[in-house]
Amino acid sequence: MRPKKKISQTLLAKELGVSQALVSLALNGRSAGINPDTYRRIWDRAISQGYLPKGMRVESTPDASLVGQIGYILRAPLRLYIPSAYFGHVQHGLHQELERLGHRLVFLGAEDELTPAKLRQFFHPSNRLGGVVVLGEVARPFMAELCKLTRRVVAVSARYHGLCHSVLGNEPEALNALVRHLFNLGHQRIGWLGGNAGLGRHDARLAALTAALQPLGLKLDSRYTIVVQQADRAEGAEAIHSLLPLARRKDFPTAFVTYNTQMSYGAALALQREGWKVPGDISLASADVSRLSVEGTLRITGAGTSPDKLGEAAARLIAGEGVPAEGYSDLVLPAPLVVGNSTGPAR
Repeated sequence: MRPKKKISQTLLAKELGVSQALVSLALNGRSAGINPDTYRRIWDRAISQGYLPKGMRVESTPDASLVGQIGYILRAPLRLYIPSAYFGHVQHGLHQELERLGHRLVFLGAEDELTPAKLRQFFHPSNRLGGVVVLGEVARPFMAELCKLTRRVVAVSARYHGLCHSVLGNEPEALNALVRHLFNLGHQRIGWLGGNAGLGRHDARLAALTAALQPLGLKLDSRYTIVVQQADRAEGAEAIHSLLPLARRKDFPTAFVTYNTQMSYGAALALQREGWKVPGDISLASADVSRLSVEGTLRITGAGTSPDKLGEAAARLIAGEGVPAEGYSDLVLPAPLVVGNSTGPAR
């Protein structure tokens, strides 16, 4: 594969009708103060012309200087230029551990950008691609196509029986720890704010929550169970806000478990804007952990596997550590409870 020509920031700026300084800021990941539509247009045009950040492309270099390369793919609709708080940390752990092991991490693209023909190009002998890590749940036909090209595939936060290795957090352990924590605080009416509707990870967390409630004689009320399409702060706020008209009911939950910390944080902000106290009036807990669990004024109580550790474990698997001689490994990592100040005694 011949390297693509260097992309001129000056030419991009002229084509888009913006300043070269603005193009430079955007392509270096600086989105603060830039109109989101302009930011996206800059990246869309740059990538359409072959631009990828330095160190993020499969290179064609002499064999003597070529470091072992491991590719990674993002699930749709994620993009490299739209940071994901969760998978950003997975990628960081993956990069750090691969570097320690003597490998280079290269970005191949997002699921919905990669046709079978593009995938085959990456496995040309001159590229020396040693394997692929897939971040997030992709369509099974896409994964099957990828696994035809190489046996060295690791899926993170998703499982594909009979196709590849996987690294996951222990969802039942996480949700059981959260429910026990809330129950010990006196909460017996617990709701669910779900995100990423339709993905297996959402379904696994919801099933684990339902199972954790049963031994305590509790169950989810469908009126206080809501699932939104994405899983960010805005949708966390939207989800809790849609339930507030029911808040005067005597059976309204005293606590909500959310799909992730981003949704908990968004829900907390929405509640506070409406005059509710977190955790005085409603407690919020997350079915994963992130920096929002340990940083800031409001620290979200959560249970789950550190995304950095998921990335590190995926790096070791793709590098061949602990890989069985036959079959595939489904590595499930512990999911401890991290108690913040978003949960408190039931009112």
